[in-house]
Amino acid sequence: MGDQNNLREKVASLESRSGAGMDRKIARRPFYRHHARLLLAGLGVVALLLGFSVLMPRGQAIDGKELLTAEVTHGVFLDEALVRSTVSPLSSVILDSVETGRVEEVFVRDGSLVKQNEKLFRLSNPQRRLDLLARESDYAQQISNLSNLQTVFETGRIDHKRRLTSLKFSLSQAEKKYRRDTVLARNGFISEVALDESLDKVAEVREQLTEEARSAEIDEKIKSDALRQVQKAISSLDSGLGIVRESVDALSVTAPRNGRLTDFNLQVGQVVKSDQHIGRIDDPEKVKLMAEVDEFYLPRLGIDRAASVQLDGRERMLKVSRIFPQIKDGKFSVELLFSEAQNVALSPGQSIDVRISLGVPASGTIIPNGAYLNQTGGAWVFVVAPDGKSAERREVSIGRRNPRQVEVKKGLQPGERILVSSYSKWLEISKLLISK
Repeated sequence: MGDQNNLREKVASLESRSGAGMDRKIARRPFYRHHARLLLAGLGVVALLLGFSVLMPRGQAIDGKELLTAEVTHGVFLDEALVRSTVSPLSSVILDSVETGRVEEVFVRDGSLVKQNEKLFRLSNPQRRLDLLARESDYAQQISNLSNLQTVFETGRIDHKRRLTSLKFSLSQAEKKYRRDTVLARNGFISEVALDESLDKVAEVREQLTEEARSAEIDEKIKSDALRQVQKAISSLDSGLGIVRESVDALSVTAPRNGRLTDFNLQVGQVVKSDQHIGRIDDPEKVKLMAEVDEFYLPRLGIDRAASVQLDGRERMLKVSRIFPQIKDGKFSVELLFSEAQNVALSPGQSIDVRISLGVPASGTIIPNGAYLNQTGGAWVFVVAPDGKSAERREVSIGRRNPRQVEVKKGLQPGERILVSSYSKWLEISKLLISK
């Protein structure tokens, strides 16, 4: 019993101790102490990244061997445009067929020098020959009719003249008889009745003479009108005959001027139609240059602008004679004439480089012209760092340009270097890292 009681006391003592320990309140640690290590680790990572971002350069890496650079210089800007021109004859005569026919003969060849009125070729057209014969027959018939009519009219005119002459004589005789009868009647040798008859005879003959003269005048007027109508018809026939003859003559084509025959390729037996292009005759001594110019220069180009070309090792001066402002494929056309004697043989179709002056040369900051400026619109370029290890985008303002030079107004300084390679792959990039 005693042992059991001791055992119970020990158990109760242990239970009392255990309950007291479990019921004791434990104090919680603060939040920042609980996550201190995590915060410190995060700050360390951010600091490490910031360090790397400062130490590591930013930009796209490129191979320096693929780059082309150029130096910004201070020099003389030549305000000019270099264009490609084509030699053309200064004046030409186009040869077109005015008649339809078959080629019977060809007298010259393409490229030959011909003289005015020299025969080039001959056509045959039977219908034109028949038309000519018919017109000539009608013309001959009308000439014959006119001749017969003139003969008839002349005969009638002679008859009228004869009758007028006879009536004038009769009137003169009647007037003489009347004067004699007046004297006789006054002396009583004839009666008053006989004197009245003599007077009536004078009046009768005078009336006949007046009527004959009036009839002759009317007849002459009618016949003259008829003659004019016939002559008009003959004139019309003559004009028609002339046209038919010209059409027949046109079957034999001659050179309208001196010059070189070009684009002439007729063959015997070939059928030629009316208005068909046959060839061209060019002035072999005087030429002009036709050039295609970029539309960028249109506002600055005017008539009589000076230009130059190198021929036979010598500079020849030209001037702009005509401007064709119609834009096609981004270009317009200009015509240039030599300002002095040509003195050099040029062939139509030959290509020549021409420099057209656009203003007075002036000094300034200059960079090379190139496709890179078109790709950026001339608004910015890549400027190479002094150490050559990078290139950064920089805004610039450009002015005039020619095929080789571009005038820089601001943004660049002489001595700096810029990239002149194509910018097509770097349009959205602000910095390039250049590897050696």
